[in-house]
Amino acid sequence: MSADLSLVGRARIHAALGEPARLAIVDALSLGDASPGEIARTLDLPSNLVAHHVRVLADAGLVDRARSEGDRRRTYLRLRPGALATLTRPPLSGVGRVVFVCTHNSARSQLAAALWSDRTHTVAASAGTTPAPRVHPRAVAVADRHGLRLDPTGTAHVSDVVRADDLLIAVCDNAHEQLTGPVRPRLHWSVPDPARVDTDDAFEAAFADLADRVERVAPAIRPSTTR
Repeated sequence: MSADLSLVGRARIHAALGEPARLAIVDALSLGDASPGEIARTLDLPSNLVAHHVRVLADAGLVDRARSEGDRRRTYLRLRPGALATLTRPPLSGVGRVVFVCTHNSARSQLAAALWSDRTHTVAASAGTTPAPRVHPRAVAVADRHGLRLDPTGTAHVSDVVRADDLLIAVCDNAHEQLTGPVRPRLHWSVPDPARVDTDDAFEAAFADLADRVERVAPAIRPSTTR
Protein backbone atom coordinates (compact mmCIF):
# COMPACT_ATOMS: atom_id res chain seq x y z
CA MET A 1 0.00 0.00 0.00
CA SER A 2 2.78 2.45 0.91
CA ALA A 3 4.53 1.75 -2.40
CA ASP A 4 1.31 2.53 -4.26
CA LEU A 5 0.93 5.81 -2.35
CA SER A 6 4.54 6.69 -3.15
CA LEU A 7 3.90 6.06 -6.85
CA VAL A 8 0.78 8.22 -6.75
CA GLY A 9 2.70 11.07 -5.11
CA ARG A 10 5.57 10.83 -7.56
CA ALA A 11 3.17 10.70 -10.50
CA ARG A 12 1.40 13.83 -9.19
CA ILE A 13 4.73 15.67 -9.02
CA HIS A 14 5.70 14.61 -12.54
CA ALA A 15 2.27 15.68 -13.83
CA ALA A 16 2.57 19.06 -12.09
CA LEU A 17 5.99 19.64 -13.66
CA GLY A 18 4.81 18.61 -17.13
CA GLU A 19 3.75 22.19 -17.87
CA PRO A 20 6.65 24.56 -18.78
CA ALA A 21 5.39 27.50 -16.73
CA ARG A 22 5.10 25.36 -13.60
CA LEU A 23 8.62 24.01 -14.09
CA ALA A 24 9.84 27.61 -14.47
CA ILE A 25 8.13 28.52 -11.16
CA VAL A 26 9.86 25.60 -9.41
CA ASP A 27 13.21 26.68 -10.93
CA ALA A 28 12.64 30.19 -9.56
CA LEU A 29 11.83 28.83 -6.08
CA SER A 30 14.68 26.33 -5.96
CA LEU A 31 17.14 28.94 -4.62
CA GLY A 32 14.86 31.33 -2.76
CA ASP A 33 11.32 32.34 -1.85
CA ALA A 34 9.12 34.73 -3.83
CA SER A 35 5.65 36.24 -3.77
CA PRO A 36 3.18 35.34 -6.54
CA GLY A 37 3.52 38.90 -7.86
CA GLU A 38 7.30 38.55 -8.08
CA ILE A 39 6.88 35.25 -9.92
CA ALA A 40 4.44 36.88 -12.34
CA ARG A 41 6.90 39.70 -13.10
CA THR A 42 9.92 37.41 -13.40
CA LEU A 43 8.21 34.99 -15.77
CA ASP A 44 6.00 37.58 -17.52
CA LEU A 45 2.81 35.67 -16.71
CA PRO A 46 -0.65 37.03 -15.81
CA SER A 47 -1.42 36.82 -12.09
CA ASN A 48 -4.49 34.59 -12.54
CA LEU A 49 -2.38 32.04 -14.46
CA VAL A 50 0.31 32.13 -11.75
CA ALA A 51 -2.38 31.52 -9.12
CA HIS A 52 -3.60 28.47 -11.05
CA HIS A 53 -0.09 27.04 -11.46
CA VAL A 54 0.75 27.64 -7.79
CA ARG A 55 -2.41 25.83 -6.75
CA VAL A 56 -1.42 22.81 -8.87
CA LEU A 57 2.10 22.82 -7.41
CA ALA A 58 0.75 23.12 -3.87
CA ASP A 59 -1.70 20.25 -4.44
CA ALA A 60 1.23 18.12 -5.65
CA GLY A 61 3.11 18.86 -2.43
CA LEU A 62 5.83 20.95 -4.04
CA VAL A 63 5.12 24.44 -2.73
CA ASP A 64 4.11 25.95 0.63
CA ARG A 65 2.66 29.42 1.30
CA ALA A 66 3.37 31.72 4.26
CA ARG A 67 2.37 35.28 5.21
CA SER A 68 5.11 37.90 5.24
CA GLU A 69 6.26 39.00 8.67
CA GLY A 70 6.75 42.47 7.17
CA ASP A 71 3.74 43.27 4.99
CA ARG A 72 0.99 40.93 6.19
CA ARG A 73 -0.91 41.43 2.94
CA ARG A 74 1.86 39.64 1.08
CA THR A 75 2.29 35.87 0.72
CA TYR A 76 5.58 34.14 -0.02
CA LEU A 77 5.98 30.83 -1.79
CA ARG A 78 8.69 28.35 -0.89
CA LEU A 79 9.76 25.02 -2.29
CA ARG A 80 9.20 22.24 0.23
CA PRO A 81 12.55 20.86 1.48
CA GLY A 82 13.33 17.55 -0.19
CA ALA A 83 10.31 17.69 -2.51
CA LEU A 84 12.54 17.66 -5.57
CA ALA A 85 15.71 15.90 -4.53
CA THR A 86 16.61 15.24 -8.15
CA LEU A 87 15.91 18.77 -9.40
CA THR A 88 18.94 20.60 -10.71
CA ARG A 89 19.29 24.01 -12.30
CA PRO A 90 22.14 25.98 -13.91
CA PRO A 91 24.61 27.22 -11.25
CA LEU A 92 24.94 30.86 -10.29
CA SER A 93 28.38 31.64 -11.70
CA GLY A 94 30.86 34.45 -11.10
CA VAL A 95 29.96 34.85 -7.42
CA GLY A 96 32.62 36.62 -5.38
CA ARG A 97 31.38 36.41 -1.81
CA VAL A 98 28.10 35.42 -0.20
CA VAL A 99 26.57 38.03 2.13
CA PHE A 100 23.50 37.32 4.26
CA VAL A 101 21.24 40.21 5.28
CA CYS A 102 18.44 40.55 7.82
CA THR A 103 17.03 43.53 9.70
CA HIS A 104 19.16 43.67 12.86
CA ASN A 105 22.09 41.41 11.83
CA SER A 106 21.68 39.81 15.25
CA ALA A 107 20.44 36.28 14.51
CA ARG A 108 19.44 34.85 11.12
CA SER A 109 22.08 36.54 8.97
CA GLN A 110 24.78 35.77 11.54
CA LEU A 111 23.81 32.09 11.72
CA ALA A 112 23.53 31.83 7.92
CA ALA A 113 27.03 33.26 7.40
CA ALA A 114 28.51 30.95 10.04
CA LEU A 115 26.79 27.94 8.47
CA TRP A 116 27.89 28.89 4.96
CA SER A 117 31.52 29.33 6.01
CA ASP A 118 31.48 26.03 7.90
CA ARG A 119 29.80 23.98 5.16
CA THR A 120 31.61 25.46 2.14
CA HIS A 121 34.99 26.38 3.72
CA THR A 122 34.74 29.83 2.12
CA VAL A 123 34.42 33.28 3.66
CA ALA A 124 30.87 34.61 4.06
CA ALA A 125 29.67 37.87 5.59
CA SER A 126 26.51 39.25 7.17
CA ALA A 127 24.89 42.65 7.63
CA GLY A 128 21.66 44.36 8.64
CA THR A 129 19.45 47.16 7.40
CA THR A 130 19.13 48.42 11.01
CA PRO A 131 21.93 46.71 12.93
CA ALA A 132 21.50 45.93 16.61
CA PRO A 133 24.30 46.78 19.06
CA ARG A 134 24.99 43.09 19.70
CA VAL A 135 24.25 39.63 18.38
CA HIS A 136 21.27 38.04 20.12
CA PRO A 137 22.48 35.85 23.03
CA ARG A 138 20.27 32.94 21.91
CA ALA A 139 21.86 33.09 18.46
CA VAL A 140 25.33 32.90 20.05
CA ALA A 141 24.12 29.97 22.18
CA VAL A 142 22.57 27.96 19.34
CA ALA A 143 25.69 28.46 17.23
CA ASP A 144 27.84 27.24 20.11
CA ARG A 145 25.63 24.15 20.55
CA HIS A 146 26.31 23.26 16.91
CA GLY A 147 30.05 23.88 17.05
CA LEU A 148 30.02 27.32 15.42
CA ARG A 149 31.22 30.64 16.80
CA LEU A 150 29.58 34.05 16.55
CA ASP A 151 31.19 37.34 17.58
CA PRO A 152 28.68 38.90 20.04
CA THR A 153 29.72 42.42 18.98
CA GLY A 154 30.12 41.74 15.26
CA THR A 155 27.07 43.48 13.76
CA ALA A 156 27.33 45.77 10.73
CA HIS A 157 25.26 47.86 8.31
CA VAL A 158 24.66 46.73 4.73
CA SER A 159 26.36 49.82 3.30
CA ASP A 160 29.56 49.01 5.22
CA VAL A 161 29.76 45.39 4.07
CA VAL A 162 28.31 44.77 0.61
CA ARG A 163 30.61 44.90 -2.43
CA ALA A 164 29.72 44.92 -6.13
CA ASP A 165 30.32 41.23 -6.85
CA ASP A 166 28.73 39.89 -3.65
CA LEU A 167 25.82 37.48 -3.83
CA LEU A 168 23.35 39.11 -1.45
CA ILE A 169 20.86 36.76 0.22
CA ALA A 170 18.07 38.25 2.36
CA VAL A 171 17.11 35.88 5.17
CA CYS A 172 14.17 37.92 6.41
CA ASP A 173 11.10 39.42 4.75
CA ASN A 174 11.69 42.98 5.98
CA ALA A 175 15.22 43.18 4.55
CA HIS A 176 14.04 41.73 1.25
CA GLU A 177 11.25 44.30 1.01
CA GLN A 178 13.34 47.26 2.21
CA LEU A 179 16.36 46.81 -0.06
CA THR A 180 14.94 48.09 -3.34
CA GLY A 181 17.75 50.44 -4.40
CA PRO A 182 21.08 49.67 -6.09
CA VAL A 183 21.91 47.23 -3.28
CA ARG A 184 19.24 44.57 -3.36
CA PRO A 185 19.12 40.85 -2.57
CA ARG A 186 19.57 38.44 -5.45
CA LEU A 187 18.02 35.63 -3.41
CA HIS A 188 15.45 35.63 -0.61
CA TRP A 189 15.03 33.05 2.15
CA SER A 190 11.83 33.72 4.11
CA VAL A 191 13.04 32.49 7.50
CA PRO A 192 10.77 33.42 10.47
CA ASP A 193 12.38 35.73 13.02
CA PRO A 194 13.23 33.60 16.10
CA ALA A 195 13.56 36.74 18.24
CA ARG A 196 9.81 37.31 17.92
CA VAL A 197 9.23 34.13 19.94
CA ASP A 198 12.54 34.39 21.81
CA THR A 199 12.86 30.75 22.90
CA ASP A 200 15.64 28.23 22.41
CA ASP A 201 13.27 26.13 20.28
CA ALA A 202 12.60 29.07 17.94
CA PHE A 203 16.32 29.65 17.43
CA GLU A 204 16.91 25.93 16.89
CA ALA A 205 14.14 25.94 14.24
CA ALA A 206 15.71 28.94 12.49
CA PHE A 207 19.12 27.24 12.59
CA ALA A 208 17.68 24.04 11.07
CA ASP A 209 15.87 26.02 8.36
CA LEU A 210 19.04 27.90 7.44
CA ALA A 211 21.17 24.75 7.52
CA ASP A 212 18.78 23.03 5.09
CA ARG A 213 18.88 26.00 2.72
CA VAL A 214 22.67 26.24 2.83
CA GLU A 215 22.99 22.54 2.00
CA ARG A 216 20.54 22.97 -0.89
CA VAL A 217 21.93 26.19 -2.38
CA ALA A 218 25.69 25.89 -1.85
CA PRO A 219 26.19 23.29 -4.64
CA ALA A 220 24.49 25.70 -7.08
CA ILE A 221 26.98 28.51 -6.44
CA ARG A 222 30.00 28.69 -8.75
CA PRO A 223 32.65 31.06 -7.30
CA SER A 224 34.40 33.60 -9.49
CA THR A 225 37.78 32.38 -10.73
CA THR A 226 39.26 35.81 -10.12
CA ARG A 227 38.84 35.74 -6.33
